[in-house]
Amino acid sequence: MILETIIIAIYTVAILLIFLYALAQLNLLYNYLSSKKSDTTCETFDFSNPDEVPLVTIQLPVFNEMYVMERLLDNIACIDYPKDKLEIQVLDDSTDETVETTRKHIETLRATGLDIHHITRTDRSGFKAGALKEGLKIAKGEFIAIFDADFLPQKSWLKRTIPYFKDAEIGVVQTRWGHINRNYSILTKIQAFALDAHFTLEQVGRNSKGHFINFNGTAGVWRKACIIDAGNWEGDTLTEDLDLSYRAQLKNWKFKYLEHVETPAELPVVISAARSQQFRWNKGGAENFRKMLWRVLKSNNISTKTKIHGLLHLLNSTMFLNVFIVAILSIPMLYIKNEYAHLRFYFYFMSFFVMSTVIFFICYWFMYKQIYGSGFKKFFGYIGMFFTFFSIAMGFSLHNSIAVIEGHVGKRSEFVRTPKFNISSIKDSWKGNKYLRKKLSLNVAIEGLLMLYFGFGLYYAFVVGDQGGDFGLFPFHLMLFLGFGYVFFKSISSKV
Repeated sequence: MILETIIIAIYTVAILLIFLYALAQLNLLYNYLSSKKSDTTCETFDFSNPDEVPLVTIQLPVFNEMYVMERLLDNIACIDYPKDKLEIQVLDDSTDETVETTRKHIETLRATGLDIHHITRTDRSGFKAGALKEGLKIAKGEFIAIFDADFLPQKSWLKRTIPYFKDAEIGVVQTRWGHINRNYSILTKIQAFALDAHFTLEQVGRNSKGHFINFNGTAGVWRKACIIDAGNWEGDTLTEDLDLSYRAQLKNWKFKYLEHVETPAELPVVISAARSQQFRWNKGGAENFRKMLWRVLKSNNISTKTKIHGLLHLLNSTMFLNVFIVAILSIPMLYIKNEYAHLRFYFYFMSFFVMSTVIFFICYWFMYKQIYGSGFKKFFGYIGMFFTFFSIAMGFSLHNSIAVIEGHVGKRSEFVRTPKFNISSIKDSWKGNKYLRKKLSLNVAIEGLLMLYFGFGLYYAFVVGDQGGDFGLFPFHLMLFLGFGYVFFKSISSKV
């Protein structure tokens, strides 16, 4: 009974943490809906007055971007902003032939009168954070806009974001990400679904009540003075954007999130690229929890509620670990439930926590409705998308849990950038991309075994106990079986 007690204890803690996170999401939904009823107008720069138009530097941190570099430069060159008030820095850490092609393209753009500079480094220390810090040393702008290579800001982007810096306390203006290839595949659809939830429910829900949010690494603007005051970019975590965001807000800088300003970008279309991105984001989140935990708790400048939301925000990626623990232990728990009749009340009580899924379902519906619209047909489409998303997210839980554990124990790793593809329609192909990794990791084989494990869970539901089976966890195990199966077979097929 000792082993069973340990399993029950670990399972209970994990499921309670998931429930606590769900309650926080419900609070963010309340904040999000409340924000729609409030007046959010604020003082802005008057761009009809040339004296109020500030000098802006656009930074483009790039590394081996053969497929999107030309598209990026041509798009940025079309930004509508006074040329005498705009500087563009191409922070190029590339190690392949794109260094030369980028240099030539920049020379062509300079000939049009654009103030654009090609900045390269021989030492990639600090990776993206190091490149941004290096460019900041010579940046002319009072404000620093940052775009990753796969982003395509609209011409009016600066004129829709910079005016908010009229408020001297605002250190960052962040915009919502759009997705130019949202409907390319199931993989891009579920990535868009997750990101849409973050950029509506979470960012608005936190920002509208003054809780900490994060600059998302791209599609936002920093006040240069804010970066310096917060301690500048640091490369000791894989999510330097989250790190600097928290340091800035702990020094009382305000962040302004603009849900109505969408910045289109390209989603990874190959599962290996999505894996590398997910690994970096989730490990970086755990690293920042280690780095920021005591700074947040000891801060006298923020409320208790903001601290709670901040810590849950930093623990966001750790939810994958809790989900993975619950999933792995669910089959032993099915056995325990049917072998120990005296524990029946415990299982009745724990069944209440299925409410976590209901809460997520409700919260994400409001996000989905905001993006796609409402109505009976849309709701049925949402049901399918929700369970597809949850299944595949759980299929990623092993991969992401490894990232989270590495982050919490302090294991260092390189910044692995996400390969870009220049793909926006189903007609475009990713095959032949030179930046894709060719080898499969051991994790893929384990994911295949987990698919079989949860397949056994489906079978076990029919034979467990002496009452003709127990199907309470059958839907959960079905989603896990499908999720791990999708991730396993997609990973295999992407290498063929």
